[in-house]
Amino acid sequence: MRRRLAQWSGCVPAIVARGPALQKLSDYDLRKESLSLRYRARSGEPLDKLLVEAFALVRESGRRTLNMQHFEVQLLGGAAAHHGSIIEMQTGEGKTLTATLPMYLAALAGKGAHLSTVNDYLAKRDADWMRPLYEALGMTVGVIQDKMPQPEKGKAYASDVTYGTANQMGFDFLRDRLLKRSIEEGARDLFGEMLGSGAQASEKPVQRDLHFMLVDEADSILIDEARTPLIISAAPGEDEEVAAEAYRWAAEQQARFEENEHYDYDHKDKRVDLKLAGRRLVRETPKVGALDKLPLSTIYEYIERAIKVAREMQLDRHYVVRDGEIVIVDEFTGRLAEGRKWRAGIHQAIEAKEGVEVTFETNQAARITIQDLFLRYHRLAGMTGTASSSARELSKIYQVWVTPIPTNRPPIRKKLPTLVFGDAQQKWEAIADDVAQVHATGRPVLVGTRSIDKSEHLSKLLEDRGIEHTVLNARHVAREAELVAQAGQLGRVMVATNMAGRGTDIKLAPDVKELGGLHVVCSELHESQRIDRQLIGRCGRQGDPGTYRQFLAMDDEILLMGFGPKRATRLEEAGKAHQGPGAGSEALFYAAQHKVERRHFRDRKIMLYQDKERQKMQRQMSQDPFLDTAG
Repeated sequence: MRRRLAQWSGCVPAIVARGPALQKLSDYDLRKESLSLRYRARSGEPLDKLLVEAFALVRESGRRTLNMQHFEVQLLGGAAAHHGSIIEMQTGEGKTLTATLPMYLAALAGKGAHLSTVNDYLAKRDADWMRPLYEALGMTVGVIQDKMPQPEKGKAYASDVTYGTANQMGFDFLRDRLLKRSIEEGARDLFGEMLGSGAQASEKPVQRDLHFMLVDEADSILIDEARTPLIISAAPGEDEEVAAEAYRWAAEQQARFEENEHYDYDHKDKRVDLKLAGRRLVRETPKVGALDKLPLSTIYEYIERAIKVAREMQLDRHYVVRDGEIVIVDEFTGRLAEGRKWRAGIHQAIEAKEGVEVTFETNQAARITIQDLFLRYHRLAGMTGTASSSARELSKIYQVWVTPIPTNRPPIRKKLPTLVFGDAQQKWEAIADDVAQVHATGRPVLVGTRSIDKSEHLSKLLEDRGIEHTVLNARHVAREAELVAQAGQLGRVMVATNMAGRGTDIKLAPDVKELGGLHVVCSELHESQRIDRQLIGRCGRQGDPGTYRQFLAMDDEILLMGFGPKRATRLEEAGKAHQGPGAGSEALFYAAQHKVERRHFRDRKIMLYQDKERQKMQRQMSQDPFLDTAG
């Protein structure tokens, strides 16, 4: 790694040295230089040979249009990304500006360059922010947004540089495959002769060949999101009403079933299995007429699913109800996962539980995982603030290296001692007291929580103490930019889910630095240490001062997830004897977190293996591995 960094850093002085000459050029002549590079790239000259000239042009364009000139560490990061690395840059080091370097260089080849980020808001924000830089060099910029008309999407993908989300790009890839198949099937008559079709001619695939992809927040998208396959559904079947009745009936009846008496619950695999007494209770329970059409084994499954949902899926933590619909909250980003649904009937069971319209399970027409999508790109690179802990997995699956980039200024954030409490109530009261104490000094405070309900619980505690604050969670996504922009001001207090942990940059007011900078409170460990590191990274940006403290409780969810119910219950009982903060037991929490991380890693490996086997079988049968064979 050091050898590669040394090799790439060798081009940095040459890029900087070209600056004075480029500054003397008019805007017209700068654009002409860019068009000259484009001609050379499209004539077959390797992009590696154009790197110094291209990066120098981007640096000068940034200085002119944005009043932002790339630091030398950003030039190094851009070179590493061009050569297929996941670059690890600390918060506030300017990943958005760094991305313009490899994106411009890749776009010179005329085959398109894609940048994927975690949501539509960030994709549009970054594209609009960097647009003047690209346009000054003669490049066009496109943005992919949810519910965008197909012609507009086609235009965005035809641009030199395209910003969007992994989900949108994956769904567009699948829609294009389905469209190509329908065109091929409808383009020939019974004798195999080609036919013209006005309808087919008017609808065209939107994507070009997949050339270069730069993934922002790479660890979140390539690892956390990779567990969720993207699925396009075909038309629903005929038994919708029966299924809806079954989901609603099971949701009403599940409360009658008790653990150990009627069913067993496997905490490790999160599985519900009815016992003999439970099956007897199902048979004895009055049923609505539609259920007569279903076999008993299927009705057992509906009850098991309803019990599982009642136990595991919590309103305002895992999902919210909005306009009569269930919308998933993505724990890794804290944002609403628009358009996504849980599989295997879980989504329908939640709809029945919350009393909204049950949207029926549908057949699968096309399917791809995030892993598959990105592996189809000719070149792949990424950026993040926290990837070192997942370097092995990224290298093994995606054949990319994680390359840490030095900070422009040395980080000076301080870690305060971790505090462990007997139970959650003590912990939340202590967090509110800690916020009040720091707030009294005038320093801004950011509190990170795992879920919407916990952010709102803490908000009430702060209200009781008379502390003015703002709440940032999936309910307030429209005000995200405005709230984050104010979070570094004197005396500000923000309570946030993971939305404040990714893609946002909290800048400090000048007088705040003298007081000690931003104070970050981590209220609970997440399922991945990378998410904790993202939250911590909100303070101490660009050499600013800052502090952070971790609060833990003996009934935290991570202990149950990591150690299972028996040991977690023992730890919880032991915690009841504690009053006030304790010390020395935080290692337990990190051990539990590590167990959960390993389990998720195993799940991702299994999913990847199963997908490869499924695709291999479909290819052997001369079928498209991404489309349902029944289509």
